[in-house]
Amino acid sequence: MKIDLFNEIQNPRPWPEGHEQLRFRQAIEQAVLADELGYGCWWQVEHHGAGEFSLSSAPELMLAALSQRTSRIRLGHSAVLAPGRFNHPIRVAERAATLDHLSGGRVELGLTRSTIPEWRLFGIEPDEARAQTQQAFEMVPKMWTSERFSWASDAYRVDDAGIGPKPLQKPHPPLWQAAASPASFEEAGRRGVGVLGTTMWESLERASRLIGLYRAAAASCTDPVGAFVNDQVGFFTFVHCADTDEEAMRNGAAAAAAWYTVTALTFFEAATEFVRANARNEELMKSPGLTGDFLRGEAAAAPSEANLLIARILQGEPVRDEEVFEVLSAQDSLIVGSPETCRKKLRAYADLGIDRLMCLQQIGGIPHEKVLKSIRLIGELIPDLE
Repeated sequence: MKIDLFNEIQNPRPWPEGHEQLRFRQAIEQAVLADELGYGCWWQVEHHGAGEFSLSSAPELMLAALSQRTSRIRLGHSAVLAPGRFNHPIRVAERAATLDHLSGGRVELGLTRSTIPEWRLFGIEPDEARAQTQQAFEMVPKMWTSERFSWASDAYRVDDAGIGPKPLQKPHPPLWQAAASPASFEEAGRRGVGVLGTTMWESLERASRLIGLYRAAAASCTDPVGAFVNDQVGFFTFVHCADTDEEAMRNGAAAAAAWYTVTALTFFEAATEFVRANARNEELMKSPGLTGDFLRGEAAAAPSEANLLIARILQGEPVRDEEVFEVLSAQDSLIVGSPETCRKKLRAYADLGIDRLMCLQQIGGIPHEKVLKSIRLIGELIPDLE
């Protein structure tokens, strides 16, 4: 299992003078350190209108800057918001290929359809988002590998255009899909692209079943959207390492986990999304496919402690930081503590068959110097896990 870093450039209040510039400088410093320590990939998200949750609204610029400050670490966009009002597929192909040259062939490209608040911000209908994401997955690798490119659909029309540059990596950079639901894990597998599990609240048991769902779908993929099947699994979780378990807690790990939970649920309008997702899941449960089997199996199980906790938060109930941390820790959703504690928790993820663990270390109000120390301590564990 490769150890990666996942970054959202989080910017919690209070905001001192120059706070945005400070956050970008800190992120660059963290990436340069990760490059020196042998981390596998730096994954940069794309979010818009996210306030405190993320300053990463132009990740392609951040990754271009990092391409000139690093030499080994791969540079992942996790993930480009694929509907055309966010990013036209031609621009996605052009920017990623250019970054591939600037970085010496280190690009990993993810695509995703995003969710309600960002669709609303850009005037995107949910049905448009799904269809245009599928088209982007098909169009981008064809633009990378074809001298001339044409496409005709309700959303896009391209007539015999020469799209350039072509990527440095041949046939093209690995493709990924950000996924937060069983249906999207299966979707990624059927497309023949790697899956990036992007929810912190999964227990190891459910993560294992999601991985199994993806592996089954990927194994049956005979017509990938790209030139090859990228059958890798990435998962992200909150990681904070200190000299001792007690020091990790003093550094603010519990408060950071709680802040992330509340802020993420607020930004993604989780109550609305929860209702919409449940309606879709009820339809999928009737289908004979892999996702239907997965959801029917879940319907018979009791809700997890994390799901019950999230339901309480969505209902406006005040929940102590320590309780959020305890619930997530009990299901091994967090990797927090001394190097020995973190080694055991990292090994548990490796044993699930995960290829890349995306460690979210800059989170909430954890001080920058403590984040750097955590990156160093986890970096020392990398040889034990790869």
